Amino acid sequence: MTTACFPVRGAFISIMGGWCERLPCGSAMNWLFAHWNACRRALARLAAAPLNTLLALLGIGVALALPAGGHLLLTHLSALTRSASPTPQVTVFLAVDAERKLSQGVELRLQGLSGVAKTQMLAREDTLTRMKATEGLADAIAALPKNPFPDAIVVTPADDSPAAIERLATIVRQWRDVEHVQIDADWARRLHALVRLANTGVLLLATLLGIGLVTITFNTIRLQVLSRQSEVEVSRLLGATDAFIRRPFLWYGGMLGLLGGAMAWLIVSAATLWLRLPVAEIARLYGLDLMLTLPTAAESAVLLGGAALLGWLGAALSMRQH
Repeated sequence: MTTACFPVRGAFISIMGGWCERLPCGSAMNWLFAHWNACRRALARLAAAPLNTLLALLGIGVALALPAGGHLLLTHLSALTRSASPTPQVTVFLAVDAERKLSQGVELRLQGLSGVAKTQMLAREDTLTRMKATEGLADAIAALPKNPFPDAIVVTPADDSPAAIERLATIVRQWRDVEHVQIDADWARRLHALVRLANTGVLLLATLLGIGLVTITFNTIRLQVLSRQSEVEVSRLLGATDAFIRRPFLWYGGMLGLLGGAMAWLIVSAATLWLRLPVAEIARLYGLDLMLTLPTAAESAVLLGGAALLGWLGAALSMRQH
């Protein structure tokens, strides 16, 4: 008795839907009514099996939370690297036994280069004094027979682009009195490269999991169509249009994606709030300015809108096949 009611009830709705679509009123009102009716039917189907719906939303939420959380973390790391990266500098080291007059001559030569903004001499005596003041090194340095540190000149380039700094370092390395040239911003470039690589990885992960969301929605809608095959057939016999039959399934897929995106937002937000204090404590110990924040309104809109679009796409592909 209950099973027989489904096609009858669906047939009645189809008659009402087809009749409303043929009303002589404005096409905009017809369109709005048809979609409102399809939206209500999709919500009823989601509520009809709450446990299955919840499990599906959890699966979609976890899948979307991985790239969304990764993007949020990388956003914070990118901001941290931009704020923590100092002005790129080139440090020129001379020989340990080089005379001060020679060191001053090298500094004057550096100041004459067009790519140099300013220079600063680090005398070996000053370096030795700073090292002796460093905790744990005083005894070791005092045991050395002589000062092991060379004179060094810190060069601030006029152009801080990586190519210009590398050209400047290449020129100075060829000088006979220069022992070693070190680009002090190498660590920052490496960190930026790692962040870019991680961004690419998150994008790839988001693409793969997005395809997974489309697949989940595709199979879910396919099962919905198969379980309601008799209702669809009766609706066709009673004159329901293809658009009318498709709309509830498309709304179902879109809502499944939207609610899955909301579940992902809740997971990412909960993880952010849970990790905020531990991350802030670690950042404080290392002297870093890092505080985890919740997704912005724009990021939340992209997450929810993208999830709804992927759910709708999976439903559309499934309906196209069936």
